[in-house]
Amino acid sequence: MLDISLSKIVRVIALAREYGSDGVSTRRYISDLNEDEQASLVALMWVGRDSFDADDIEEAKRMAQAEKTSPTEDYLGGEPQLADLLEDGLDALDINVADAEDHLRERP
Repeated sequence: MLDISLSKIVRVIALAREYGSDGVSTRRYISDLNEDEQASLVALMWVGRDSFDADDIEEAKRMAQAEKTSPTEDYLGGEPQLADLLEDGLDALDINVADAEDHLRERP
């Protein structure tokens, strides 16, 4: 399964929607994640764009770690549809983000 909390994924989605995937806030947040969290985020994006099936999420995470050649925030920041792809990846994994998104919006 993913090595990143749902709330962190939802935060990346929210930042990417508000500031763009290449926005300073989005990139800074991604850069502050640990390596396992970053690999999970990349793998989730790959599932969202159909590069991997949901059943292959572990392989996608291994590949994300093995093939990392640039900072993750640079790689993900270059994907203009990052928020949609992350949501699509969560949908493919049968993870409902509606409650987490609602909770995020309720924060002061």
